Amino acid sequence: MIAYVTVGADDIAGAKRFYSAFLLALGYGLKEGPEGLSYALPVQPGQFPVLPDFYVKPTFDGKPATAGNGVMIAFEARTQSQVRELHAAALAAGGFDEGQPGFRASYGPRFYVGYLRDPQGNKIALFSSNPSEPGRDG
Repeated sequence: MIAYVTVGADDIAGAKRFYSAFLLALGYGLKEGPEGLSYALPVQPGQFPVLPDFYVKPTFDGKPATAGNGVMIAFEARTQSQVRELHAAALAAGGFDEGQPGFRASYGPRFYVGYLRDPQGNKIALFSSNPSEPGRDG
């Protein structure tokens, strides 16, 4: 199981606007400190943490943060409408469109996805494959 994902950011305030625009709506909590941003899902008493956590931090070597070529991080939404809402919110919060929400012919008939780039250039997917909603074929 993946325990956490970290992306680098040169502008932590801009990254906070972008990621908070959709991660808080997906149930993540935010802790902010001098080391950056820590997003985590709440832990119920007596339960193990729900992983992965998501961190946004300045680079350790002090050089500019860069996006990985071929790297993408996907977050699951509850519904297709939530994908559309969060995609729009993330764009309004400084993100860049990499593909409007919708079905893609190369994926399964229930995989509804929108793509973004964060202000640093990291590729983000917001998706839903809710079985109670209509699929690509109606």
